Amino acid sequence: MKKISMFALFASIMFPAFAEDAASTPVADTPDVVKTELSAEEKLKLRQEFKDEIKAELKQEYVDAKKAAESEHGFLHGLQIGAGVSATSGLNGFVGYVNKDFDSFWAKRFGVRLDFATTKPIKSLISDAIDSIVDDGIDIGDNLTITDGKIEASHYAALLDFYPFGDTWLLGGWRITGGYAFGDMNMAANIAGVLDGPSGRYEFDLAGQKYAYTGNSVRGTAELDWEYRGPYLGTGFDIGLFAGFKIYVDAGVVFTNRAAELSLDVPFENLQKLDGGSWVPVNNDTLKAELDKYKDMALDEAQSELDDFKFYPMVKVGFMYRF
Repeated sequence: MKKISMFALFASIMFPAFAEDAASTPVADTPDVVKTELSAEEKLKLRQEFKDEIKAELKQEYVDAKKAAESEHGFLHGLQIGAGVSATSGLNGFVGYVNKDFDSFWAKRFGVRLDFATTKPIKSLISDAIDSIVDDGIDIGDNLTITDGKIEASHYAALLDFYPFGDTWLLGGWRITGGYAFGDMNMAANIAGVLDGPSGRYEFDLAGQKYAYTGNSVRGTAELDWEYRGPYLGTGFDIGLFAGFKIYVDAGVVFTNRAAELSLDVPFENLQKLDGGSWVPVNNDTLKAELDKYKDMALDEAQSELDDFKFYPMVKVGFMYRF
């Protein structure tokens, strides 16, 4: 086929000059031959028919070569898998499909993905990172420091990708992504306060009453829990490396109507109050209820700020392979 096509291409170049010479040369007078000369219109028509025939052959050759190449794939052409890390959901992975070789203008621009992530496989790495950050404690004011912490998260999503530039070089890797996502994130931190001094008490005021923990120290636990679900909107891109391997980046937010919930656990052991100039143990259940109420008031103030933040951010980066 290639030999025929090359011959046809060569003939299409040489034919116009040859046809004109042949047409202008008189034909010898013989009993069986009549002298004819092609008109200009007939010459153009004949030339166009010959070009159309060559184009049809070349197009068929391209289609045959494309089908042969696609038949060599051992996997469904366009299948893609990826693995990476996310700042808010841990180890991330996905499976999906997008085929940039489709002839259709729209088909080559759309893809789908199933996205999932969890911190469990890298839990020890996260713990080590947190320990290195809070090794000497993080000061949060009022002589309180964060001494330990943990983060656990998971994430699942069904996503639709749109590539505005299709298979265009470089720009073809940019996508706009929409879909639905759900998951959770739990953060917990141990809080401790220590005072130096002869009093032997960690003192604080609450509603006009002075309280203190004996031993110059106080400990508690703060926890933030966020269960989110809702539509996801983001953007991203993938950059080809070699042989189907790519780097991918995703950034977006989940629009959720569920805000993060904050809780605080403060122990009542070794708690005293100042009564008539003397420190006496706090063992009254009613008073404990009052302390809980004021603690909840402080939490409500912090929670009100969290309630206004209903966009769960997501940033992912990793490697992918497209068959």
